Amino acid sequence: MNTNRNYRFLCCSLFTSILVTGVLSSITLHANDWPEWRGAGRQAVWTDDGVVDRFPSGGLKVTWRTPIQAGFSGPVVADGRVFVTDFAFLPETKVMDGTERILALDEQTGEVLWTHDWPAAYRNLQLSYATGPRATPTVDGDRVYVAGAAGMLLCLETSTGRVVWSHDAVAEYDTTIPVWGVASAPLVEEDLVIYIAGGEPDALVMAFDKRTGAEVWRSINVVGEMGYGQPVIYEAGGVRQLIVWHPTAVSSLNPETGDVYWEEPWEVPGAMTVTTPVRSENYLFFTQFYGGSMMLRLDTDRPAATALWKVAGSSEMPDGSAALHSLITTPIVKDDYIYGVGSYGELRGLDAATGDRLWVSDQMTAQRRWGAAFMVQHGDRYFVNNDAGDLILAQFTPEGYVELDRTKLIEATSRAGYGPRRFEDRAVNWTHPAYANRHIITRNDNEIIRVSLDVNDY
Repeated sequence: MNTNRNYRFLCCSLFTSILVTGVLSSITLHANDWPEWRGAGRQAVWTDDGVVDRFPSGGLKVTWRTPIQAGFSGPVVADGRVFVTDFAFLPETKVMDGTERILALDEQTGEVLWTHDWPAAYRNLQLSYATGPRATPTVDGDRVYVAGAAGMLLCLETSTGRVVWSHDAVAEYDTTIPVWGVASAPLVEEDLVIYIAGGEPDALVMAFDKRTGAEVWRSINVVGEMGYGQPVIYEAGGVRQLIVWHPTAVSSLNPETGDVYWEEPWEVPGAMTVTTPVRSENYLFFTQFYGGSMMLRLDTDRPAATALWKVAGSSEMPDGSAALHSLITTPIVKDDYIYGVGSYGELRGLDAATGDRLWVSDQMTAQRRWGAAFMVQHGDRYFVNNDAGDLILAQFTPEGYVELDRTKLIEATSRAGYGPRRFEDRAVNWTHPAYANRHIITRNDNEIIRVSLDVNDY
């Protein structure tokens, strides 16, 4: 690693930290909605004030519980409504067919306001995980956009559930559903809905008019599986860039046209493009289960990028790699450090300038294959949901992991089984929750709950 490059990385990150801290300290925080995957802007940052500093000894207050069916998709919150998707098998069929559904609930009471369902064929999904939708809905104004695990994309009215338009990617774009199901949440950008469609041969990513559903553009050839990545938009090099991480490369597109700005080749075994790309100033970080980690530097004067480092390690096994091999957990890039959960649940701290490992902790998640957690920043601390159903208050430092508090939030009900041998048969909760209006909303395969984190409730 070039010494000057290291120095620029450290100084730039430090300046960003000071700037962000100054901005946050100069404004009045308030309660906000959570309208899409990882919250507004897909940043996993929660800015509500009036939130508890520690959990009460008697447990958190559950505002409501509402029965739902199975699914991995997280809830979203907008304009007094909660939206979530689920799935139920058709008991009379001998194949993996069923019904996917979106529900709208009253945010204050949990009352079901409306539902809409559609048939879904899960026969091509890996049997152990054929239990429901993966993609979190996206709310934009008076519309909610929903992606099903079997290739359906729908736009519905938030107030009534009326379908405004829909597309079946399998029937219309010759999509081959990946083995783990379609997992990418629709992304709204100006007047477009951007969707990882997997359309063959040249429509891995597509954009539709968000009002009419008309196709506006398509981009990127499909090579093998479509992957499971979440598209994100970052402004860099003087333009807005749509970042699409797929099984052969990281691609930056013009979100208005689908034209490619730049690409960085990076093979992803098993097409496991699961974690969300994380930006820190002009740096963009990626991590995958088998292939380790990669750090890109975004140019400041034009849409371009350079690979600073790629650390693969000898394998994804904890004792065989110095890299971060994440599967489900999107990591944190804070100041000059990276914090993430590796392939077997181990929490790792890395030097962001080099990718070198600084420390490992076994305290936050179960030390089992595919161990996972969802980390959301709140000021100088993080709310962490691990896959055992715990809610944790934590801080991450260059010296190690600091746990401030922990409480049980929800029962883990999904199975982490894999194939006929059931390699890792344990109960997990792999749903990213919503943090909105001083509450957390989360779900398992049986219920969705709203839990107060409002200091005035304790």
